[in-house]
Amino acid sequence: MKNISVLIAAALCAGCACFTQGGNNMDAQERKGLVTMAGAPLSLLGPDVNVGDTAPDFRAVDAGFKPVKLADFKGRACLISAVPSLDTGVCAAQTKRFNDEVKNLPPGIAVITISMDLPFAQKRFCDSEKVDRVLVLSDHVWREFGLGYGVLIKDMGLLARSIFVVGKDGRVAYKEIVPELTQHPDYNAALAAARKAAK
Repeated sequence: MKNISVLIAAALCAGCACFTQGGNNMDAQERKGLVTMAGAPLSLLGPDVNVGDTAPDFRAVDAGFKPVKLADFKGRACLISAVPSLDTGVCAAQTKRFNDEVKNLPPGIAVITISMDLPFAQKRFCDSEKVDRVLVLSDHVWREFGLGYGVLIKDMGLLARSIFVVGKDGRVAYKEIVPELTQHPDYNAALAAARKAAK
């Protein structure tokens, strides 16, 4: 019972932190014309992070609400797969595809899936779909990934479907923001970029 109370308290704190962070969204750069959902235009919040830029550090939380930072993977290549919600078909397929591909990648590459889903929901998904090779993180608490990488969807609180590959040097080596939210990313291009970044 005590563990359940702690988890509920953590969830409530996370929600409060999310609303607090949301107050800063008004200061974020707004970018239009990059993404649609079923043809309807959406606005993204945050800067335009490009290939060659230093990858912004960010905090997110794992299934146990433990903070994880990009800096924790310093010196390793990272493939970051951002999805709107694991409860949707394309997002689930995207996450499972990268989970399956980990075994075909050079050792040492960190493969991360990040979404705004609560860690509880992410854990249920991973358990039911046997996703155990990628690190699944939640941006729900601080929104630092979404705002730092310019992929937070305004007025929805979701991440745009996107892929970033960060090289061993800490710079962005590959970027794809999928223009239509309901479509898949270019898996082959992202995986090729990850392999190249690991050399």
